[in-house]
Amino acid sequence: MPNKKTDSSTANLMLNVFDGTRNLITDTLKVLIRVIDGNQRQWYGNYRKGSNHYFKDLPTFNNFGDNYTVLVSAEGFQQAGFTPIKIARGTCQHIDLMLLPANSGLNFHDSTWDALKLARVALYNLLGSGSQSEDAARERYDTLRETEPATLATFLNITTAMKSSYLPTGTPLDYLKELIWDEMMQDRFFAYADIELISQVERAAAQGKWAPEVGSAVFHPGATKSFKQVQFGEANVQLTFHESDRKRIQGTACVKVEPDMDYYKDIMAHALLEVLPNTLGGQKTDPKTIYALRWIAGRQAGVPEFDPPYTIVPAS
Repeated sequence: MPNKKTDSSTANLMLNVFDGTRNLITDTLKVLIRVIDGNQRQWYGNYRKGSNHYFKDLPTFNNFGDNYTVLVSAEGFQQAGFTPIKIARGTCQHIDLMLLPANSGLNFHDSTWDALKLARVALYNLLGSGSQSEDAARERYDTLRETEPATLATFLNITTAMKSSYLPTGTPLDYLKELIWDEMMQDRFFAYADIELISQVERAAAQGKWAPEVGSAVFHPGATKSFKQVQFGEANVQLTFHESDRKRIQGTACVKVEPDMDYYKDIMAHALLEVLPNTLGGQKTDPKTIYALRWIAGRQAGVPEFDPPYTIVPAS
């Protein structure tokens, strides 16, 4: 391991480690931490206990060497990490990571029908759209919650992320009018949205906040346009439009939209590491992984916390 510098060309780093409930891990948990600079030299690699860890006098280089990587692992948990963490001399950079249990379950305590009605009104209204009565909507939702937890987790991930993904006017969630319940899946869902959503996303793309996805019809059969948020390195929202499928809902012209979230922003990484394995191996994008990636990315970007109304806990 290289010797640490102690002169003015150094920076400091503060690491905080959380669990799947979005709370700090216990002080008794022993974690293995690795701190690696952009030259792939490891400056720290050892076990510590607890959630808060301070690293002093990390070298800076005024080039790509300042793009650090931090990896954290613990027995019984999946490894977590983030890169690049851009440090600068004379400053203290912060990074929050999330450790998920290796054997985990989903806790939907905060996403009962009554809880959503009180705390997540937009989500509650969307889930009830198109239903003949509130009782029928509640029964339909409870069935999803009890029989398809991974599908519900994906839906909650995407809609929570959509709520904080700003367009020139409003957010994508504001434009959703009705869910297509027969097409709720573990890695995406389908809905009808106010057709104005297309113009809003196109304007956001012109401002550099979203980007058009090339070859959307290959990955999304029947698609005509697709755009991906580019705010984060991982777990961005993607909106894919099927403009040949339209519907009028309460006087509003609507178009079919397919929201999903990918692990990777880079299109080649997405194709090679996510789409291809999912296609050939029959795998689906894991909502637990999306949950952790989006939470970590949001904390690093300094935006409001990603807080879908469920948590990830050790399996019972």
